[in-house]
Amino acid sequence: MRDSGVAMKIVVLIKQVPDTTEVRIDPETNTLIREGVPSIINPFDTYAIEEALRLRERAGEGEVVVMSMGPPQVETALREALALGVDSAFLLTDRAFAGADTWATSMTLAAGIRKLGDVDVVLCGKQAIDGDTAQVGPGVACLLDIPQVAYVRKIDVDGGEALAERMMDDGYDIVRAKLPCLFTVVKEINEPRLPSLKGKMKARKAEITMWGAADLDVDPAQIGLDGSPTRVIRIFSPEQRSAGEMLEGEPDETVPALVSRILPVLKGEA
Repeated sequence: MRDSGVAMKIVVLIKQVPDTTEVRIDPETNTLIREGVPSIINPFDTYAIEEALRLRERAGEGEVVVMSMGPPQVETALREALALGVDSAFLLTDRAFAGADTWATSMTLAAGIRKLGDVDVVLCGKQAIDGDTAQVGPGVACLLDIPQVAYVRKIDVDGGEALAERMMDDGYDIVRAKLPCLFTVVKEINEPRLPSLKGKMKARKAEITMWGAADLDVDPAQIGLDGSPTRVIRIFSPEQRSAGEMLEGEPDETVPALVSRILPVLKGEA
């Protein structure tokens, strides 16, 4: 299926995440310590940005909008997306949004997309590397009452329909969906481009639209910490495990040795 050349409005939802595997936790508040930790665009979201740009290029026209919810410093991530060729950026930022779980986050982002109006395609990375829930994309689709296809590795658009390849454990499905539709993409879908010097210069001067809770048609009781049905009670670092033991030798030697170590554990004697 080939793109029909009809201009589309594509929204890419992105998240700014810590650029580190050395996560530190505040023992008093049980929250992540983000001070001094550099942040980046969630890696999976970079594939969503790239796919949006490719859809626009194949159509020959259209608009790519990037949107994120978070504190003012998320503006840095939005400018990175603008440097890649995105047309405009929107930041949903307000203290009222703080503490949101995946449900309240989906509620806020859906309200932002609804305010934009006339959106044809919504793209997200399959999940964020800091939470790994993969819930926000499908949550937004549910709240917008539009179809959604997850784990997508290929998208073709023809008029008011899209044909997507969805990755499965034993292969892939081919799914046909009517637009507007939301897709969460996997890294197999493309290879993200690097920003050009011209793009970086343009992004520095670009205006980023900021919307707060008062700008969105959303119930205050459904956003932020108050609107979150789930709460993080405790966060902790897993205990360090001791190094594993490698059994070497022929099977007639290593198998009995392995069994002698496993049996006490299974019997609760270890």
